[in-house]
Amino acid sequence: MSALLSARGLTRHFGGINAVEAVDLDLAPGIITALVGPNGAGKTTLFNLITGHLAADAGVVELFGQKITGHAPHRIARMGLARSFQDLRLFARMSVRDNVLAATEPVSWFWQPGGVRAARERAARGAQALERTGLAPLARAEAADLAYAERKFLSLARILASGARIWLLDEPASGLDPASRARFTALLRAAVADGVTICLIEHNLDIVIELADRIVFLDQGRKLAEGAPESVLGDPRLAAIYFGERA
Repeated sequence: MSALLSARGLTRHFGGINAVEAVDLDLAPGIITALVGPNGAGKTTLFNLITGHLAADAGVVELFGQKITGHAPHRIARMGLARSFQDLRLFARMSVRDNVLAATEPVSWFWQPGGVRAARERAARGAQALERTGLAPLARAEAADLAYAERKFLSLARILASGARIWLLDEPASGLDPASRARFTALLRAAVADGVTICLIEHNLDIVIELADRIVFLDQGRKLAEGAPESVLGDPRLAAIYFGERA
């Protein structure tokens, strides 16, 4: 099937460091792809290049068949590509509900287009996202007052409410307790069943095995392997690199 997102030759150097070097990535519709590799492999930098948070030294990114290289992050987001960050980036002194509603607003104007009808539709999407993530009882609480796992789910609720067709998730399950992790994996499976395509960065290999349909293995900015989880994770050479046992 044709990729919804396609990156070719993405490259980014920081001085003498090759953070990402000529990486190709295709995200096929309706599956979960996991980016795997040791710390410093270039996984988050790759997300930043795709979403416009960093300018690429070389390479091209296409989203739904349209070139987005050089576009600003907000333009890319409005095209249907949403992402999360390791530091979550919540509006700490805004309510849970308002954090989610902020992700549904198409522009930054005080008066949003579409009038009352569009506002009701955005509110309905926000309410549904809060229900699906279990945050509806906390809708009026400030984001700063949430427990860690609840903040993680708020970050996911904002992506849900945005209606994005592609999600890039940067360590979304890190630090979750077993019960919260089970809720998280169920949410991602449900999203894929609804037609969402997901790419996630995850260091917990149990979660990768549980969720991923495909794995892309990065090391020192380069893509070393791509394929089914059992073939990539079963490669002794890649396992040695991942666990810091390289020759």
